[in-house]
Amino acid sequence: MQDLTIAIVGATGAVGAECIRVIEQRHPKLRHIKLLASARSAGKRITVNGRELVVEETTEKSFRDVDIAFVSVTTEFSRQMCPIAAAAGAVVIDDSSVFRMEPTVPLVVPEVNGADVEWHQGIIAIPNCSTTPVVMAGHPLHQVNPIRRITAATYQSVSGAGASAMAELREQSRAMLDGGQPSPKALPNQIAFNVIPRIDSFLPSGYTREEQKMFDETRKIMHAPGLAVSSTCVRVPVYISHSAALHLEFERPMSPEEARELLGKMPGIKVLDDPANGEYPMPWDVAGTDEVFVGRIRKDQSHPNGLVIWVVSDNLRKGAALNSIQIAEELVNRNCLKPQPSHPASDALYNNSYQSPAGGEQGETFEADLAFFKANREQFLKDYLGKWIAVINQTVVDSDAEFDTLARRVYAKHGYKAILITKVEAEPGVVSVPSRRLSGR
Repeated sequence: MQDLTIAIVGATGAVGAECIRVIEQRHPKLRHIKLLASARSAGKRITVNGRELVVEETTEKSFRDVDIAFVSVTTEFSRQMCPIAAAAGAVVIDDSSVFRMEPTVPLVVPEVNGADVEWHQGIIAIPNCSTTPVVMAGHPLHQVNPIRRITAATYQSVSGAGASAMAELREQSRAMLDGGQPSPKALPNQIAFNVIPRIDSFLPSGYTREEQKMFDETRKIMHAPGLAVSSTCVRVPVYISHSAALHLEFERPMSPEEARELLGKMPGIKVLDDPANGEYPMPWDVAGTDEVFVGRIRKDQSHPNGLVIWVVSDNLRKGAALNSIQIAEELVNRNCLKPQPSHPASDALYNNSYQSPAGGEQGETFEADLAFFKANREQFLKDYLGKWIAVINQTVVDSDAEFDTLARRVYAKHGYKAILITKVEAEPGVVSVPSRRLSGR
């Protein structure tokens, strides 16, 4: 990454400052850096990798010759500036909620769904900081034993609400210790010596927007549109690090021992699970670290297929800045900084006919798989009638009742290449080749 030009939009904010620290630690030779912020912060001087840089006001002209723009600003400013930056040729990695659920925008945690960066169209979103540890802990278990339901109770630090909320916790605590009364401003209620069972505004469902984000984002990142997710998100008087108690219901029983082994092998996860000796993750200890810490792994005594785990991560690092930098690294490693052209058949499903992709090795493989499907169609009618199947190298690698579910799973595992996906019906069905955008039938 050292030859790239990057921009940090929101460089003077809490996440922007953490982004600078992560860059200094992981990419000390990176020299081409632009620090951008509001007009109010323009002119400030910040040292990055040994060089003093002047913060500039963010304008429509800020993104010329920028390769990657890390954006951590308000929702409205992201909505305005991210498309402008992408149109100027930068890959935008955005921390806001604006683009997360857009079907053409990858929502990425690299250890979980890093391959999704390959179908970006100029903007990549990172998830909410409370979602990231959930999918990090759930992913290695889900790959072995599908998760059917996640119930989460989160304990989220004030830094998730910004620098003003951190200052409010400090000021309220001092005031109350001196016999004064707190005056909430940045947060809806008193936070000192208190917990607030509300993050963001309430929806008609009774859930908050924060809780709805966890529902939507977990499903998208894990490529599991049918996954049941419910959460209660709580603000607690802690400066940094979000914690969560996760109740996981699997397709079949999983022992705590198996879960520890799988989690221990997962990149970015650190298992700290020895309660008898007082070893379990806590926010104070985790602040400033890169990993998602997991502990208190135990059977859920209320469900035979359930486990309960406790997760903690630094919300400013893995929850935001570090995840953004890792996405940039993933883009470089996969050589997909620039949006890739769609496959000729990428935006259509061809009803009642078989369509082949472009030539070359992928085309030849696809044609061979198509011939295999046609030759064995009678057997497939017996085994998979009414289902979608994916065929790779003349082997059925997966099947599902739903196209989107199967396609997302197969593309995530095998990459965005020409893959034969067809519904097994009495009449010729549909053969699809991959897209930068998945579509249903």
